[in-house]
Amino acid sequence: MKRATMTLPDDLAKAVEEYVQAQEAPPALTTVVQAALREYLRERGFLRAYRPLKITPKGNSGRSDVSENHDLYLTGMKK
Repeated sequence: MKRATMTLPDDLAKAVEEYVQAQEAPPALTTVVQAALREYLRERGFLRAYRPLKITPKGNSGRSDVSENHDLYLTGMKK
């Protein structure tokens, strides 16, 4: 992770402070800057868009309790 010291012009600092204060749970300045930088770079094609992980089922085991008893099935204790 890289650290940076930033100097913000008065108008930008004021806008950021107003934004932070307007939030129900005020975020840290670091969070606001990272989010803004990510959006800026994404729009210009320098950062890939975030896509949440999608897990899709690949068949049917025929058992309805695998999510609860997976350890037993994997060890062979339950058939």
